[in-house]
Amino acid sequence: MKKIITLLSFAASVAAYAQGALVINNYTTYDFRGDLIAHNLISPCYPRVANNTPIIVPADSHVGNGLQLQYENYRVQFINSLYPMAEWSVSTSANTTNVRSWDNNSLLPGGVISSNTKWGTAKFGMVYAGTTNNVPGFSVNISIAGNPCYTYPDYFTTSSGLNSAEMFTITSGSNVTAYLQIY
Repeated sequence: MKKIITLLSFAASVAAYAQGALVINNYTTYDFRGDLIAHNLISPCYPRVANNTPIIVPADSHVGNGLQLQYENYRVQFINSLYPMAEWSVSTSANTTNVRSWDNNSLLPGGVISSNTKWGTAKFGMVYAGTTNNVPGFSVNISIAGNPCYTYPDYFTTSSGLNSAEMFTITSGSNVTAYLQIY
C-alpha cells in the first residue's frame, strides 16, 4: 500500500509540474519570428527553456488549416511538429545555460527539466511574409496572466489597432495547454 501511495504521489507531482502543450495560431498576413520560453513558475524561475534558434511560423498558420505550431513537449515536437526545434537553450540558474538536444534525457516527458517548466512567455517580432523585414510596431513581449517571472501583459494591440496578440492557458483535467493567438 505504501508503494502505491508513493507512486500516486509521484504521478500527481509530475502532472502538477509537467510542461504542457503549446499552440501558436498565426491568423495574420505576417510571419511570426521569435522565442518561446518555458520556465518554473516559482521564483527564482529556474529551470528555464527557450528555443536555440528563432522559431518561424508562417502567415496564416492556425488550427483552422492545420498549419499551427503545436508542441506537445520538448521531445515529441521534434517528431510531430511542422516547426521542430532540434536544440533547446536550458538555463538551470542565472549563470548556467547549456544547449541540449531535443532528445536529452532531462527534456523527456517526466525528465527533471520538462517536469519543472511550463510555457509562459513569448518574445517575437512579426515580419513581412517570406522576409526578415520587421513589421513596424508589431514586436511583442507577452506572457500568460499572473506570470511571476515575466510580468509582460497577456494581451497586445498594435498602435493602428489592426493587429493584436494574446497568450493564455486552458486547463482540462490535469492537462494545461498554453496558447499564443496572433491576429
